[in-house]
Amino acid sequence: MSRAPGKNSSRTPPKRQARGQKRIEQLLHAAGQVFAEVGYENATTNAIAARAGVSPGTLYQFFANKQAMAEALAADYAERDRSAHEQATEMEIARLPLAELVDRVIDPFLTFRKNAPGFDALFTGSVVSPELAGRIQSLHEGLKDRVKRMIALRSPHIARRNVETYAEVSIQIVKGLLPLALKGSAEERRTGTRELKAVLERYLAPLDVKPGKQAAKNRGRM
Repeated sequence: MSRAPGKNSSRTPPKRQARGQKRIEQLLHAAGQVFAEVGYENATTNAIAARAGVSPGTLYQFFANKQAMAEALAADYAERDRSAHEQATEMEIARLPLAELVDRVIDPFLTFRKNAPGFDALFTGSVVSPELAGRIQSLHEGLKDRVKRMIALRSPHIARRNVETYAEVSIQIVKGLLPLALKGSAEERRTGTRELKAVLERYLAPLDVKPGKQAAKNRGRM
């Protein structure tokens, strides 16, 4: 007589789940490295499998193709970026002195980018699927919305259209100077990080000047 299946017989054992999750993380890390080195278009699943130290057959147990890996990696990057900026509330950050505010926003972002080697290949390369396009758009909009909310909280006297402009220009400053903070020697990266923060602080400094004080400053220059 056959034994009836146990209550948990259909469930994947925890050890197997943990091994599977570890393998997925290993494959995605390898994919990020390969995408960063040769670009998404030139990357192959064979190269990713080799970088991960597994066979192509093992890779296909978890991902159907390169596009599926790109979408999973993009989702992982978006979640890690979101988590990096949730260590403190926006209200807490917005009330900090400007230099400290810039540190609290930029430092987690730089840490995230240093640990996301394939980010640029996915988020600034060609769109490979509607799913990936949606994640790219969501990440960009989410970043801009966070910056807008902090600006509005810090400087409620700023008109909404100006908040939009400050947020967009701030993001472009970071994007433009980001390579200086991520590439080169350790000393070059420190210098690049310092300059990125300095430019951002100078650009945002007028936000801390109330309208009445700004008018008085302008009269003093006449």
